[in-house]
Amino acid sequence: MKKAYLLYLLFFMSLLPAFAQKADGIDAKTQGFTKQAGYFNTYWDDKTGRLLLEIDKLGQEFLYVESMPAGVGSNDLGLDRGQLGDTKIVKFIRSGPKVLLIQPNYDYRAVSNNADERRSVEEAFAQSVIWGFKVEAAEGDKILIDMTPFLLRDSHQLSLSLARANQGTYRADDTRSAIYMANTKSFPYNTEMEATVTLAGNGSGGEIRSVTPDANFVTVRMHHSFIRLPDNEYKPRAFDPRSGFFSTDYMDFATPIEQPIVKRLINRHRLEKKNPGSAISEAVKPIIYYVDRGAPEIVRNALIEGARWWNQAFEAAGYKNAFQVKLLPEDVDPMDIRYNIIQWVHRSTRGWSYGSSVTDPRTGEIIKGQVSLGSLRDRQDFLIAEGLVQPYEDGKPVSDKMIKLAVARLKQLAAHEVGHTLGLYHNYVASTNKRASVMDYPPPTVTLKADGTIDLSDAYTAEIGSWDKRAIIYGYSDVSQNGDEGKALKNIITETLKQGEVFIADADSRPTGSAHPKAHLWDSGTNAADELNRLMALRKQVINTFSEKSIRQDAPMATIEEVLVPMYLIHRYQIEAASKVVGGLYYTYAIKGDGQTVTRMVPAAEQWKAFDALMSTITPDALALPEALIAKIPPRPVGYLRTRELFKSRTGLTFDPIGAAESAAGTTLSFILQPQRAARLVEYQSRDNTQPGLVAVLDKLIAQTWKAPQMAGYKGELQRMVNNQALKQLLTLAATTQAPENVRSITMLKIDELKKWMQTAQSAAGTMQKANLLYGLSQIKQFEDTPDKFQPAPGLMMPDGSPIGMGDEMECPVK
Repeated sequence: MKKAYLLYLLFFMSLLPAFAQKADGIDAKTQGFTKQAGYFNTYWDDKTGRLLLEIDKLGQEFLYVESMPAGVGSNDLGLDRGQLGDTKIVKFIRSGPKVLLIQPNYDYRAVSNNADERRSVEEAFAQSVIWGFKVEAAEGDKILIDMTPFLLRDSHQLSLSLARANQGTYRADDTRSAIYMANTKSFPYNTEMEATVTLAGNGSGGEIRSVTPDANFVTVRMHHSFIRLPDNEYKPRAFDPRSGFFSTDYMDFATPIEQPIVKRLINRHRLEKKNPGSAISEAVKPIIYYVDRGAPEIVRNALIEGARWWNQAFEAAGYKNAFQVKLLPEDVDPMDIRYNIIQWVHRSTRGWSYGSSVTDPRTGEIIKGQVSLGSLRDRQDFLIAEGLVQPYEDGKPVSDKMIKLAVARLKQLAAHEVGHTLGLYHNYVASTNKRASVMDYPPPTVTLKADGTIDLSDAYTAEIGSWDKRAIIYGYSDVSQNGDEGKALKNIITETLKQGEVFIADADSRPTGSAHPKAHLWDSGTNAADELNRLMALRKQVINTFSEKSIRQDAPMATIEEVLVPMYLIHRYQIEAASKVVGGLYYTYAIKGDGQTVTRMVPAAEQWKAFDALMSTITPDALALPEALIAKIPPRPVGYLRTRELFKSRTGLTFDPIGAAESAAGTTLSFILQPQRAARLVEYQSRDNTQPGLVAVLDKLIAQTWKAPQMAGYKGELQRMVNNQALKQLLTLAATTQAPENVRSITMLKIDELKKWMQTAQSAAGTMQKANLLYGLSQIKQFEDTPDKFQPAPGLMMPDGSPIGMGDEMECPVK
């Protein structure tokens, strides 16, 4: 009996590991939890507020994207609803009781069949462990981990962004954060997890205070997507700097020494013809975009129509109905990775829109396009149209031109942002070629009729441009039947150049010191100076007839200023465009042997024409407002605070017409005397004595400001204000270390010559001019006493500009 008992005991003990494994298994651990099956299975424990993840793909790579589905609501902070983070390739690796989420380093690779060669590169460069987890349970080859701490962190690094923006110091607060189950879902190809995350701290900045109930506790939502990698059937396409596409770049250490080690692939969606041999074919799987149901109906219809323009480009590339846009069905979740989304985003102020993508870092394949459009943009376009049309007259019906302009811009905006998600850069030179691309930033094309009325009928284009078609042909046309794909792509680019299509992107267009005379944001016309002169004539007509007809019947009279701002500054972007002609350089992204002009200095006559156009914007006649209009703008009433959308004032609560002029004149002068531009003027004349040179430019500037005949009254005050602004810019140029010594020395010489002229001119000057000269001499003395420390009092800044009724991303990123 005793022996039988011992045998039974030994048998029972042998079963204990199996019982323990079952007791510690996934099913036992998740008993009573809510399971969501999908790419990764998740388990929600409502009692503890924990979300567990079942890993059945140890060692398998997948995509990880973090995003922000519920944002802060301030365009200035740039932390908007729908903002995507980087797309990362990651994998789970187990080591004993730990599971690590590792990001391999795909910036450095060895594309080789030799495993040792691949391993040597992998071991040469650091990887990143994004997070470490503890094994909660295991069952066979499956592991259970707790995702909660990972999800409740500040994954979008809002605290860092807010600190950089001087809005306060924050940290993620677990006690005020929780899993957001409404957006925690699992689909066949992706698992989505979300958390309500509260950043606690000291909210000290004005921007964060303006958009939060309590700036000490900033609560947003942060989202995490685990996405299945695409299969290996996608064929990458080579990048060409003339093509207009974003690129995915990496170093391939398996490259033969006679070939470039950096590999560049364009970013694009996967698209294949059903009938590869046909000139026109339907797609195996068309590219479909879905529009946010939360947008108003008139907006939805505009977004759908504008985005659909891209089908014109795909038809040019040989596809039939390959690009489609639909309203998001009610039963479709926008988080599903299978759906490209165009969403309507609300903020407290007008701001940028964005076209972002989830892109495979290995190949450049775009997996999902996500467009975010700012909802206040149409209102700004409407405001601009109100100023141009002035539609509010007693007893007359209100014109529909404002609505038409706003809707036309929405269509163009939708096309623009979708273009980014198709892989395209901005093309800022397209505006000078008959509006050849929706990827430029377009101002409304406004013309003045012979009878003095404004024509808005051609404000925005209603189709894809010629450049857009050529870009899509390069990126998406089926060249597989041509045998030599490289040769076929080269032929496409050759034909693009033959048709006169040129591409110039952000880095050559956005900086104020950039040199390309045709690459700019919000400009129009083939010649920057001619267009500036045309806009000034149109502006004169608008300003001279401006009245209370620009505001609604029940609006306070003070709100006239809101509509006046974009009218008074309607030329602001063309000023910057014209300034690039001065000291400008024509150039292209030329490839050896492609026949393009590599570089060419702007001829002197063109530069002087642009200089004269710029100077015409700061004359007293150009800056003055009609007295009848000034008298109609009272201080703001109760309930209507002054905002940054209005002119800055030096006269307290009252409207300041000289301050408005100061902001405009100071902008023009700062562009003319920009340090890099001044340096090019010196350099180019040293190489070609027909170029204007900095000396001649400064002489002419001083002659047309300080040395010009004096005017009386209001226009005389405007003239003296311009004199002061010109001197401030000269002193700033002489003092800044951003300018080279030759620029500073020439500027100092001209300041000294001006000082001597001022001293002589005092004896014959009237009272107001004498005061102006005395002040100028005092500023020069301050500079001479401490040139290294001299900083003139800042001039008044223009009200907020871009995007003034027509802005897009960062940027493009792509904004």
